[in-house]
Amino acid sequence: MATISDVAARAGVSRSTVSRVFLQPQVVAEDARRRVLAAADTLGYEPSPVARSLRRGRTGNLGLVVPDIANPFFPPLIKAVQRQARRHQMALFVADSDEHADDELALVRAMAKQVDGLILASPRVAEADLRALIEGTPTVVINRRLEGIPAVVTTPEQGMTQAVEHLAALGHGEIVYLAGPEQAYSNQQRRQALENACRLHGLRLSELGPFEPHFESGVRAGDLVLAQGGSAVVAYNDQIALGLLARLSERGTRVAQDVSVIGVDDTWLARMASPALTTVRVPAGAAGAAAVRLMVDVLSGGPVAGAAVELATELIVRSSTAAPPRPAATA
Repeated sequence: MATISDVAARAGVSRSTVSRVFLQPQVVAEDARRRVLAAADTLGYEPSPVARSLRRGRTGNLGLVVPDIANPFFPPLIKAVQRQARRHQMALFVADSDEHADDELALVRAMAKQVDGLILASPRVAEADLRALIEGTPTVVINRRLEGIPAVVTTPEQGMTQAVEHLAALGHGEIVYLAGPEQAYSNQQRRQALENACRLHGLRLSELGPFEPHFESGVRAGDLVLAQGGSAVVAYNDQIALGLLARLSERGTRVAQDVSVIGVDDTWLARMASPALTTVRVPAGAAGAAAVRLMVDVLSGGPVAGAAVELATELIVRSSTAAPPRPAATA
């Protein structure tokens, strides 16, 4: 690998001149600058990442804030962002807000000073506060729309419509929705898509919650579902759905035969559940990769203000859904 000394010797200049060509080219005479660049090109010399960053006025770092690293939905998204960042020679800083808006504010405030751009996954911070924090910092959001800010959005309409069609075809006439956090953009979009699909197919829709997107919330929801007596449930996410499966089993209720359950996200745990969970697949990895591509366009000066990438969802049918139980025969 060529060194700065090799370039200096070939160009007939000092090492300090070579450094200035890559860090402060405006202070080097044009003839010397051309000879250094030609020598570097011939020898295949690349300045250090730090030098490249200084030359471009950038850190070479990308920041990603997610609500909960422990949520199985986010690791595939994080890995996809990291993979794309590496391809563009950027290091990735990852932070977890633990589902708290105040912590999210503090993380964004601290990280904005250390990175070239921020990717915010499902941010809960109030819009006015968020805009004040990211002013001057290139930002891409995932699963939230903010006017003028590039976004990657996983649209729930297709998946929720397929879920309702599936339950209607099985013979269910009513769906219970276990709502996620009230302020969450994804919850609002999923609930609206579910309402529209139920209206279209003539199914009744009731709602329980809101619940935090955790396994324990689904356990708590199980007793409420049984008290209400519904035969089909759509949960805000897989974690709530899996908690519901566990509680129904503890109460002696057969999942699918007695109560059909559908989750959202299609995390790896959905396949491991017993019975395997029917769920609406949300393309987490594709969302992360698309967010980095948008960020690269932003950092390159492309006209992407307010640009939006929409990714479709789809229903994955497994064993947690079936026809509703038949009414007991009367004598």
